[in-house]
Amino acid sequence: MDKPEYILNEINKGIKMGMDSISNISEKVQDERFKQDLKYQYDQYNNILNKVNDALSSYGDFPKELNPAQKAMGWMTIEWSTLDDKSNSKISEMMIQGTNMGIIKGVKLLNNNPDTDKNIKNILTEFIQFQESTVEQLKKYL
Repeated sequence: MDKPEYILNEINKGIKMGMDSISNISEKVQDERFKQDLKYQYDQYNNILNKVNDALSSYGDFPKELNPAQKAMGWMTIEWSTLDDKSNSKISEMMIQGTNMGIIKGVKLLNNNPDTDKNIKNILTEFIQFQESTVEQLKKYL
């Protein structure tokens, strides 16, 4: 079983990757409704991040920052992938792929840590469910 701090930091990493992706991709989105949906997603990630940070502080830990190389790779992937296609469909597809990676990581953490603290399990479940609903929301732009 993973330590609670590890689980929380993995959620933190997934949230920050999602927020970074939204920040990087939003400037390429022309559709106002799509921009609003992305802003809502960003805000929801931030709400969950606050819960993660509170839980981490109860363990005397601090949230880890994303590795600069990960941030750069995320930015480069978005730049390269949208070089000649900035359509809602292309952007939605990219966001769904990234979100699905977060869902997979979250479900693995949940399944591999059945005896983790109830509060952490609740945060992890909220993170997974939010991402699943995000995928559904993004599908309308495909």
